[in-house]
Amino acid sequence: MAPVAKKIPVERTHHGDTVIDEYSWLLNKDDPDTIAYLEAENAYTQEMTAHLKDLQDTVFQEIKSRTLETDLSVPTRKGAWWYYGRTEEGKQYGIQCRVAADGDSPPELKPGEPLPGEQVLLDGNELAGDSPFFSIGTSAVSPDGARLAYSTDYTGDERFTLRFKDLVTGEILSDEIPGVFYGGAWSADGSTFFYVTIDDAWRPYRVHRHTLGSDEPDVVVYQEDDERFWVGISLTRSKRYLVLSANSKITSEVRILDAAEPTGEFTVVRPRRTGVEYGLDHAGDDFLVLHNEGAVNFELATAPVTDPATWTPLIGHREDTRLLDVDAFKDHIAVHFRRDGLTGVRILPRDGREPYEISFPEPLYDVAPSGNAEFETGRLRLSYTSMVTPPSVYDYDLRTDELILLKRKPVLGGYDPADYEQFREWATAEDGTKVPISIVVRKGTDRPAATLLYGYGSYESSIDPYFSVARLSLLDRGFVFAIAHVRGGGEMGRLWYENGKLTRKKNTFTDFVACARHLKAEGWSSRIIARGGSAGGLLMGAVANLAPELFAGIVAEVPFVDALNTILDPSLPLTVIEWDEWGNPLHDPEVYAYMKSYSPYENVDGRPYPPILAVTSLNDTRVFYHEPAKWIARLRAAATGGPFLLKTEMGAGHGGRSGRYDSWREEAFALSWIIDRAG
Repeated sequence: MAPVAKKIPVERTHHGDTVIDEYSWLLNKDDPDTIAYLEAENAYTQEMTAHLKDLQDTVFQEIKSRTLETDLSVPTRKGAWWYYGRTEEGKQYGIQCRVAADGDSPPELKPGEPLPGEQVLLDGNELAGDSPFFSIGTSAVSPDGARLAYSTDYTGDERFTLRFKDLVTGEILSDEIPGVFYGGAWSADGSTFFYVTIDDAWRPYRVHRHTLGSDEPDVVVYQEDDERFWVGISLTRSKRYLVLSANSKITSEVRILDAAEPTGEFTVVRPRRTGVEYGLDHAGDDFLVLHNEGAVNFELATAPVTDPATWTPLIGHREDTRLLDVDAFKDHIAVHFRRDGLTGVRILPRDGREPYEISFPEPLYDVAPSGNAEFETGRLRLSYTSMVTPPSVYDYDLRTDELILLKRKPVLGGYDPADYEQFREWATAEDGTKVPISIVVRKGTDRPAATLLYGYGSYESSIDPYFSVARLSLLDRGFVFAIAHVRGGGEMGRLWYENGKLTRKKNTFTDFVACARHLKAEGWSSRIIARGGSAGGLLMGAVANLAPELFAGIVAEVPFVDALNTILDPSLPLTVIEWDEWGNPLHDPEVYAYMKSYSPYENVDGRPYPPILAVTSLNDTRVFYHEPAKWIARLRAAATGGPFLLKTEMGAGHGGRSGRYDSWREEAFALSWIIDRAG
């Protein structure tokens, strides 16, 4: 029998509007009643999915059997070493390694074998021990290759402990710093490490300087007091400058410091100005500055090292092209961009030759520079994938214009890309906007077919065409898989994002509904199951309220479904930062009314809803477990239809379970539920 959550009505009034929240008590993780309720929900979900156990095991074995469990990544050159990661059959976590460099080409990979002369830097399996959760937050080798800074998390709350390893002796140094955030940067000589800590709202707000071996307290070199801003620190590829960035959702401010003078003072490149975002990389006598001042899709400029505030356009603004990132090298510049819903790479030679773009053969794909640690190189490392092509690593030779395939992720069991097809369709939204849909299907599949429709649509994050081993378990059973590239994401440029946030957020939800209707109208889909996570979980909750009749099931993972209550509470992690994304309902009655009109928890009614599977984690610091717990409780009390299931990982964070076999089992659980809902 389904658990029934007790009701403890709490009355709240904002802008003259009074609401009753019966389930806010679930916010108290220390209350034994909360834990008991979550455990009861887990037991009910297990009972309701018991008939899927054999299917879960089958799908897990399919994922496992297609995966080369003992494998190596393509080595990346950094200084005198090639760095790579590898996995071993039967082990949950990866192993970080390096070998001495000899020549410009990476060592030849032999599947299942470590490279000769291998030095193990970190073995995640040894570090994890018997812990049910384990994650590495930072892994940074000093510029001279002699030391490693690394951080670990054993609960999933993304608060890491920072440690240091002497890579010459193998000794773990006595320096140990708890409570740090992701990232960090070394000084040029490797004597000093800069790291970031968070405040009570889980906001990265301080940058500290740690001198290895020193007994003196670490120095706070920067503190960001504006609660809308996050801070981070990095070292340029040239190893010449430390870059300290403070960013809100809409504004940037960058400080720089000569990496050879770690005790010096950081200087501001340009003071922050609301709505202006910028970042930089170092390129010899200049900085390269990517910014949106007067350029909604961003512009690339140069700035003298002696006067970094003076920006001279290098690539001007284009309405059809969103500049995403820039990588500076001694002899060339690589620009990552987005156009017509696809990513691309533009090369700017520094020898006077004309700029050009690298071409790729597939109609749908995703490409990005990746793993380019060296400043002086004649090659550009690229990551590439499509909905039918497994993740691939290329070196692009800048002298010969040759694309050299270094590795394509093996897919065992006789996978052949030619057995599958990918398509691009365009749905028409309520306001006439054309919304792209990426589709993949096995050739010969009868249509209309059961369809899994995935969406996200927030933070300008793009869900580009990508390959999935696990997805084959759907495609080979006759499913269509589709991605709805809805507004709020960045697939079609910055305005695509702008038109799906703040008081235009509902476009995200109506776009998804339009995509679902298009797939049915054009004969692609019979029964549609929707899936999304985090802010994509908000999308799932919203479309469940908007058009429940369209969906045969909904999977909402770590879903942001109690959006209004969360964004009203500035004491919760990330809330103040999020006001630039969603608006400030605490102080603006129009924003309050708008958010209340779409927030999933507030809009549950008595209509029949499709079956819903909500998955969350107890230690999630980004979307608290109580959001889906409250949502499922209200659905069960107020709605019809269902069933409504809640599954809570009791020892994990936002990303779910950490080990690869555990994550495969979780995916098998979700896929078996999806297959069952498709009949």
